[in-house]
Amino acid sequence: MQNNQDQDFLEYVIKMLVDNPDDVKVARQVDEMGVLLTLDVNPADMGKVIGRSGNTAKAIRILLRVVGMKNNARVNLKINEPAGSTRGMGMGGGQNGGMSPSYGSTVSMNGGSEQGSVSRGIDEALEDLKL
Repeated sequence: MQNNQDQDFLEYVIKMLVDNPDDVKVARQVDEMGVLLTLDVNPADMGKVIGRSGNTAKAIRILLRVVGMKNNARVNLKINEPAGSTRGMGMGGGQNGGMSPSYGSTVSMNGGSEQGSVSRGIDEALEDLKL
């Protein structure tokens, strides 16, 4: 259970946010780059997950960064574009394979020379929370 804290956290937050919590699916994949959480939601709930100007998605990614830092892991979130969505059409004609852009935001906790970037990452995450 401790290994899946990031997945459990994301599922909980998204299910509390959307109107169709039974349609929320979170897949977790671990490799040498870190943890990749892939989120699928009901197309009607996509706007709630992304938020105005992507602010909700950005806030969720910040919180996942903090959860990842606590567990010495690098956590990335990919939000799958629902079938039939037109949101991606203005951004390259939907040629991104049905996936929304990954809005970035990862922090590595490998120690050593990255220690300074980790401190900045935590400070940035805390600053971002002061919306």
